[in-house]
Parts: sequence; structure tokens; C-alpha cells
Amino acid sequence: MPKKPPRNGHNWGVAVAVLDGKGNPVFDPNGKAWCQSVCIGDAMFADGGPQCLYFFKDHLVSPSIFKGMAVILEEHGYSASALWAECKGFKCPKNATSCCCRHMLYNEPDFSEVESLLETTCKARGFQVLFLPKFHCELNFIEQCWGYSKRIYRQYPISSKEDDLECNVLKVLDSVPMASMCWFATQLWCFMDGYLWGLNGKQATWASKKYGGHRVLPETIMEEIELELVD
Repeated sequence: MPKKPPRNGHNWGVAVAVLDGKGNPVFDPNGKAWCQSVCIGDAMFADGGPQCLYFFKDHLVSPSIFKGMAVILEEHGYSASALWAECKGFKCPKNATSCCCRHMLYNEPDFSEVESLLETTCKARGFQVLFLPKFHCELNFIEQCWGYSKRIYRQYPISSKEDDLECNVLKVLDSVPMASMCWFATQLWCFMDGYLWGLNGKQATWASKKYGGHRVLPETIMEEIELELVD
């Protein structure tokens, strides 16, 4: 986000992929996905009232233009005109609260607690989103479902037709048995319990294999780990 309102008639917005009627991205002749700039939604004041992040259409200087981070913060009562837009390399000092406009703005409740598009879309369809730690595939059984699907997918005849590929993908995703999903989820809980006991990745993997049918590990797991290392 820019600190000040953009000049020369240019506005600031978020780049969003252009989709066709089927929800697929649209590409230009060079194969690059088309994007369009859209205005971001309103923020919120401490009293619950909406805060428009763009000047109104009848503004004398910048009609319908993005206000800039400094103005947005000053409307909340902060003094931000003398601050940098952002710290160098986006690396703010540890425990800093007002080092730059970006850090202050992104820690405001209406920014830090805003619902993601994924959450909004799923909630509208009656689903709850659970966020798991990044890059921990053993804590997300969907990865094991993907592995099951890919193993089945490799058994299908090779094809370069997009329709065949899409059809095969849908078939293998539907082929994962519910019993297998439950088994994968049980292993997930076993890994989680292992980490709660203080096990490292190698130890948690060993415990998960030994107690794969259990959601939690026995209270003697640490003693068993020590015996395993001795043997």
C-alpha cells in the first residue's frame, strides 16, 4: 500500500485474476493470466462504523482515489505523517508498535482479524476452515488423500487431452474411501499428540507407526522412546 494518495490520476487497488463464465482464469495471447485492479473493501473504526479507504467522489483533490496509509491511520487518531511507509526489507524491529505505517496499519484489529476470502466463501456454503501449520504434511491428512489419489491416477492411460485429464482427476479424488480418510485423520492425531509429548519428527513417525490405530500415545511413550534408542 502507498503511504500517500497516488498521483497523476493513477489509483491503487488489488490485482485480481480475470475469470471466464466457468470460473477459469483468462489468458492473453502470450499465455499470461489477465488481471484487473479492484478497490479493496472498507475498514472499520473502533466504534464499529465503516471507514472507506478511498476518498469520496466529491473530494476536491483526489476524488475516488486511495487515501494512503498515513491518512487512514490519522483518521484513527494516530500521527503517521512523519513515519516511513515501511521498514527496509519489511523487517520491523522486534516488539515495535509504531515503526512504520505498514506495521501500524496491519496490526489494527480490522486488518489483522479480517476474514480471508477462503473463509468467507466456505462459510457461505456452510463449511468451517481450519488453518494448520505450514509445511507440516503429517498434520494435514489431505496430503495423504492426495498421495492416495496420485497413486490411483498413475494407473490411468496416459493422455494429453485436457478433458481426459480433468475427468481422471475427478475420478481419482472420488475414489479415496472414507475409511482411508478416517485412518489418515487418526494418524494425524497421533502425530499431534507425539509433538505435545515433545517428540521430534523422527520419534513422532516411529510412534505413529507403532500406535497407528490410536489417536493418542500411551503415557509410557517417553520410556519406550528411550528403550528404542538403547536398542
